[in-house]
Amino acid sequence: MTTLTQPSRRLFLGTAVLGLGAAAAQLALPATAMAQAAPSPANAGGALAGFGPLRQVDAGLLNVGYAELGPADGRVAILLHGWPYDIHSFADVAPRLAAAGWRVIVPHLRGHGTTRFLSAATMRNGQQAAVALDIVALMDALHIRKAVFGAFDWGARTADIIAAMFPERVEGLVSVSGYLINNREAIKAPLPPAAEYAWWYQFYFATEHGRVGYEKNRHDFNKLIWKTASPKWAFSDAEFDRSAASFDNPDHVDVVIHNYRWRQSLAEGEARYDELERRLAAGPTIAVPTIVLEGDANGAPHATGDAAFRAKFTGPYNYRVITGGIGHNLPQEAPREFAQAVLDVATLKA
Repeated sequence: MTTLTQPSRRLFLGTAVLGLGAAAAQLALPATAMAQAAPSPANAGGALAGFGPLRQVDAGLLNVGYAELGPADGRVAILLHGWPYDIHSFADVAPRLAAAGWRVIVPHLRGHGTTRFLSAATMRNGQQAAVALDIVALMDALHIRKAVFGAFDWGARTADIIAAMFPERVEGLVSVSGYLINNREAIKAPLPPAAEYAWWYQFYFATEHGRVGYEKNRHDFNKLIWKTASPKWAFSDAEFDRSAASFDNPDHVDVVIHNYRWRQSLAEGEARYDELERRLAAGPTIAVPTIVLEGDANGAPHATGDAAFRAKFTGPYNYRVITGGIGHNLPQEAPREFAQAVLDVATLKA
């Protein structure tokens, strides 16, 4: 998880302190969604529910596994998951958008699913700049000039970064929980005990005991996170297991552990990202049209309302709280509302 906490110091994990019907989901997938991919732990045995077999493409440092739905000439939506989740967070969102004529791209982030590093020598880096540039490289590899982004958790941070630093690539932004760009210096300031307690896993990952524990128990560990982050979501074992297959990626543990240690300044990143990280630490504003979504039962650390980050969004903006016991995995728990926000942000006016 990567969302917000109270008070505001870690609200954006420390920036510069800081009506589509259900029938749409049942439409037959177009040919663009049906390209064959080699079997893998996350896709062995054929189609993935909600997507069809995944595609693979070399992009930057990675061979990226991704789902593609909708017409090849459609308006583009890129949907980005977080941790500990995978592309199936959008299994009911993507078909809705495809049915509306959109080309929908849903990639596995580094360390997840069928995405693999091209070189064994590449650092298994989880820092925010690396993940963001992965997605820019994916856009280039797929010849996508500009897209609407819909994202949560790690994915929302990634989309926020692209919107702030590469606005020419972003037509609109749907960001669950708002502005999540990290500032490591701000994160160093201690929080009140209750707020620190909400980040227990971040401190667990800071230890070798935690790294070994996550390696050994990642299935049960991540299921616990699902339950605490979405306390009112009655997901099934099958729903969790469908995503849990993505955590068997050989780089998963290294990427996740580095992500959280890097945030706490307990691990270094790579020099290639230093300039971008310097700019991100300044808390850049986001001028592209944006809709911020929040679930009314989000059990992950997050802000109450949008006052703490509202000034970070300087363009057309809308804030929506999705009610009905909706937790942290908002696109999977409220797919109709999430899909509608993607459709709406593309035409949002000031």
